[in-house]
Amino acid sequence: SITRERTEIILQGTSSLDPKDPTAVWEEFEFKCKPGDLRRRPCLISPYHYRLDWLMWFAAFQTYEQNEWIIHLAGKLLAQEEETLSLLATNPFGGRDPP
Repeated sequence: SITRERTEIILQGTSSLDPKDPTAVWEEFEFKCKPGDLRRRPCLISPYHYRLDWLMWFAAFQTYEQNEWIIHLAGKLLAQEEETLSLLATNPFGGRDPP
């Protein structure tokens, strides 16, 4: 056991023109092995880890200033960069305009 609680960073996007609109629908980018959807079966790839999923876990212990790569990751998701999207399990904006 590493910690008793697990804080998670969740990356979401919206197609809403006004993200502050209370009716805006926010959709989550799912990672391959990071905890997320409770209905999804846990990933088991022991003794290895998906590097991005692993980094997301540790980034949750600190601020974004200590993990500037998260800002770059978000920018690449907004730009719908294929190489970055290939690291994720799902892209909720596939075939649509980027968030």
